[in-house]
Amino acid sequence: MTIQELLGIQLPIIQAPMAGVQDHKLAAAVSNAGGLGSLPCAMLDSEGLKRELTALSTKTNKPYNVNFFCHTPPAPDSAVEGKWRAALLPYFEELGLELTTIQDGPGRAPFNSEMADILEQFKPAVVSFHFGLPDPVLLTRIKSWGTKILSSATTVAEAQWLEQQGVDAIIAQGLEAGGHRGFFLDQNIATQVGTFALVPQIVNAVSIPVIAAGGIANAQGVAAVMTLGALGVQVGTSYLLCDEAKTSAIHRAALQSGGADCTALTNLFSGGAARGIVNRVMQELGPLSQVAPPFPLASAAMAPLRAAAEKQGSGDFSPLWAGQNVSGCRAISATELTLALAG
Repeated sequence: MTIQELLGIQLPIIQAPMAGVQDHKLAAAVSNAGGLGSLPCAMLDSEGLKRELTALSTKTNKPYNVNFFCHTPPAPDSAVEGKWRAALLPYFEELGLELTTIQDGPGRAPFNSEMADILEQFKPAVVSFHFGLPDPVLLTRIKSWGTKILSSATTVAEAQWLEQQGVDAIIAQGLEAGGHRGFFLDQNIATQVGTFALVPQIVNAVSIPVIAAGGIANAQGVAAVMTLGALGVQVGTSYLLCDEAKTSAIHRAALQSGGADCTALTNLFSGGAARGIVNRVMQELGPLSQVAPPFPLASAAMAPLRAAAEKQGSGDFSPLWAGQNVSGCRAISATELTLALAG
């Protein structure tokens, strides 16, 4: 079975869900072009989720993907938070900010029954997960709607685990991919490998369809991973400059600068390892900090710095998510990009 037949789409192109830089407009455009548009939902509350799904369903009658995180929220630790605030204090002082401005901002919530209740009203064709899978009861509930399940794997072991849990297809996330790593069995960075090493290993280890993600920016890249056994691709970074994306002016400028060629995995912005363009705070604190609180708790203290710097036109404290291949970034419509990726 092709990925098109499995997901009910025309093209083997999936737009990666990218929280913070997109909403339903990008997802609808990709779905209407024949690919699978994706709506990132990890940072939405129940009202936001319902609002976005309502808007998405009015803009397309084609299949779309709804994406959620499945992390286990860590318990706050005052000692850890204290060390993190101490590391950031010089920046607060530089920008004239008080540590008291730190608030619990919009966090990243794992999928739960409340979200499932809202989702059931829409019964999307596809639901995808990052950081593993939700409780089996919730998974069974989603499947009862006829919805297909996708999830990210960054190692062969994760792919095999996902297959055992009954997912319909696996997204093989190579090390080149922008944004958060989807690892969940072992968070050792040394286990993470590139797309062209990962895809054939996963294809050989599982019997369900594999979707390649990471560093794929054009039709040639799509064709290349297909020769390795992938039945589809998931592309994120190349969509960041599209007309329908909500990518900020600061982020857009960074993507079009010479600095976009220099990315690194960092935990400074959320506490979880994620790939972005190297900026000042990554250079000065080191991209992976031993004092950053675990995902997603690091983001609260970084938020005031980001807001203050962005008001001054600076991305020094912003998560400028991007993969290792920005060559496909163009200020065109998502329709045009999707068709170009499909060749």
